[in-house]
Amino acid sequence: MSESPIPDPTEPVLDRVEDVFFALDTDWRFTYLNDRAESLLWRSREDLLGRVMWDEFPETVETQFPESFHEAMETGDPVAFDVYHKPLDTWFEARAYPGEHGLSVFMQDVTERRVQKRRLDEHARVVEAVNDGVIVVDGDNHVASVNRAIEDALSTDREHLVGEHVDRLHDIAAVDAQATTDLGQAIEAIRRGDTSFERFELAFEPEHGEQRIGEVRMVPLDESRVRVAGVVRDVTDQREYERVVERLHDVTRWLFQAEDAPEICSVATHATGKLLGLPISGVWLLDDERGVMDPIAATAGAHEELGGLPQFPEGDGLIWEVYRDGEPRLFEDVHEHERRFNDDTPLHAEIIAPLGPHGVVMTGALEADAFDETDLELVSLLAENTTAALDRMDREQMLAERRKSLEEQRERLGAVADILSEDLQEHLETAADDLAAVSATSEAAPAETLSRAEALVDDILEFAKDSATLGSRESVGFEDALADALDGSLADDMTVYLEFQGSLRADRDRFVHMLETFFNDIHSRANGGGATVRIGPERGPEGRPTGFYILDDAEEIPETEFDRVFEPQGSSDAGIGLGLPVARQVAQAHGWSVDVTTGDPGGTRFSLTGAPTFTVDRE
Repeated sequence: MSESPIPDPTEPVLDRVEDVFFALDTDWRFTYLNDRAESLLWRSREDLLGRVMWDEFPETVETQFPESFHEAMETGDPVAFDVYHKPLDTWFEARAYPGEHGLSVFMQDVTERRVQKRRLDEHARVVEAVNDGVIVVDGDNHVASVNRAIEDALSTDREHLVGEHVDRLHDIAAVDAQATTDLGQAIEAIRRGDTSFERFELAFEPEHGEQRIGEVRMVPLDESRVRVAGVVRDVTDQREYERVVERLHDVTRWLFQAEDAPEICSVATHATGKLLGLPISGVWLLDDERGVMDPIAATAGAHEELGGLPQFPEGDGLIWEVYRDGEPRLFEDVHEHERRFNDDTPLHAEIIAPLGPHGVVMTGALEADAFDETDLELVSLLAENTTAALDRMDREQMLAERRKSLEEQRERLGAVADILSEDLQEHLETAADDLAAVSATSEAAPAETLSRAEALVDDILEFAKDSATLGSRESVGFEDALADALDGSLADDMTVYLEFQGSLRADRDRFVHMLETFFNDIHSRANGGGATVRIGPERGPEGRPTGFYILDDAEEIPETEFDRVFEPQGSSDAGIGLGLPVARQVAQAHGWSVDVTTGDPGGTRFSLTGAPTFTVDRE
């Protein structure tokens, strides 16, 4: 087939155009190339004219050129397609126009256009993927585009929104009428240049759903301010959270107006159930004396689902784990934790928050994964406020007890002053006389006197303590404490029968000192002779151990002295040290009662009762 070059008059024009141009005859031979084509192909016209394209550029066989060029020749219709030129890292749009003598091919650099299109596509995908709704309004206030989040929020397909005037959103998308007006006013304010940013809230109601609140932020899309975009964020949960936090501040006021710890706990559980919407909730406070977490208050839902709240012995259950860690925790399913208290509990999800040193608040759900971080945060905030109220209650009680203690302490110090001025001086004078008169073979008298003076000093130190002051309580074995008390007392020749084995929770040092005081008193009433003492359990009406008694066969305390035997008095009257007032003070510090009666068939019997942790292992 003969060549049919393009007529000469057109050549200068084609050389001046920016696009690449070349012509092929029906045998795919080059019949013309402009300057841009030479540059692109890195070949001159002289090299390529009359040569077959596929022979000179075999790599093009793997591109869309052959298929599209053949299609144009066979159908007689123009074709257009994009092709990538690897050496130049450039995309071209190729357009081939078939004619009687072959093809005329134009190629335009579309790299930048493709980059922009890719960016726009990426932006569109991002806009589609975000949770916030996006709406674009054109210059005529018609909806130009929306993303999927807008469709979901308004329960309306974008086909029903795009092209509609924004004033119709109230009719077609259940947007609040006032919000529709606010939207139109915000758009106009941006167009006038009054502002470059508008923010307001609108109410909308998804199909078959509760009303939601959306925060709308409007911005211009270009310098002309013709197209305006709005980003709509659903802030319903955030507004509800803010409302609950504000209400929690009111709850805090109620907490601080409560008169005692049980009332504080009741307010906290009411807030947990009604305000936070957590119907299975309760508060436990630590009973330090018994070493247990006691249930104090619970919601109605807790009673219905659990039949009430259990008591948690020390170290038993997740509740103790959280209390000791001091950090609130969310358990998605307690059945996955080996340390759960009850294997058969109907609860699955739980939130447990410590109340400082006081105890814990816990809420549960029958389903796993029922709570989220917001629930944890709100329960933690309530727990902090409840802790502050309990701290205040403790401080007020401590101040009241402190005032009472100071009054008692003034009385005790008055008695101590008298004793120090009279009795201690008497002991020291006696010790001095004994030391002057003692022979090398007799040292018992001064040793006895000095021991009595030492016991007096120990009792004075004990008696001067705040009666409510205790160290850490621990489980104290009765037999070991008794042995230490005997070693520390003056009763060297006393016979003691312990008629049981058991324990109780107490400040061990003060408990041992209390027993020493009893033994010293018995030693004094025995006039230095040996005394026999029996110690056994006291029992309540149901036979449960409630404390212990100490029965001695020394000189009996007269019944007429029962009312004053525990009152401070001179050591010459008390016997050794300050006597039984010290024993009563230690007992009261532990919350126990101490009484004295005549034993059966005789002797003096001291009874210490009201110790809930007193246990008898064996009699």
